[in-house]
Amino acid sequence: MDYAGLKLTHVGCAVISYALFVVRGIWMMRGSPLLRQPWIRTVPHIVDTALLASAIAMAIISAQYPLAEPWLTAKVIALVLYIALGTVALRHGRTKAARITAWIVAQAVFAYIVVAAVTRNPLPGYS
Repeated sequence: MDYAGLKLTHVGCAVISYALFVVRGIWMMRGSPLLRQPWIRTVPHIVDTALLASAIAMAIISAQYPLAEPWLTAKVIALVLYIALGTVALRHGRTKAARITAWIVAQAVFAYIVVAAVTRNPLPGYS
């Protein structure tokens, strides 16, 4: 697969991953039994694995690596924060308020990741 195909795969997986996160957060807030469906415990992991694999492949093809590219380093750090917040939001938050707060903050972090990727700037809005 060429870089354009990898990028399309990466962006598509990011959209699906985010959509699943939003839906799972809404289900969490509503106390929906849908959150316990087997497919909702499996599909996000498959999508996120494809997302990560496409990111690694794009980094290799483009020779742009975290620590060498500030925007990519910031994106990876933000990704780790997003994952941590997501686990609090969907699994480990002690209270519903903590889970909802983590869910909202995770979405802000996701938005930062997208903007940093599009602008290739670790501080979007600053030159």
